[in-house]
Amino acid sequence: MPDKRNDVRVPLIAVAEVTEVASGTRLTARTSDLSRTGCYIDTLNPTPAKTVVLIHLKHAGEELQLHARIVYASPGLGMGARFDENLSPAQLAVLDRWVAGAG
Repeated sequence: MPDKRNDVRVPLIAVAEVTEVASGTRLTARTSDLSRTGCYIDTLNPTPAKTVVLIHLKHAGEELQLHARIVYASPGLGMGARFDENLSPAQLAVLDRWVAGAG
């Protein structure tokens, strides 16, 4: 399967709280990799693909909230999320720090 990602993902473990926007359902998990445009979240009960979510990440003493859409889900393993394209410069700066620190 070809890799369709626009940005390189780096291994990065961050605490992730994922909230489904429509239902308010929350789950706590962790990321296993991260880029400027998305992340993979390890969880036994992934959210279905195409679900719009709010992801709250905590890493290295910083926190970041990002709107995203679940791109794919692997039951029992996790899910891939793509962040909204309209990230603020402040959000991108935090992502850039985290990616640079992990790379």
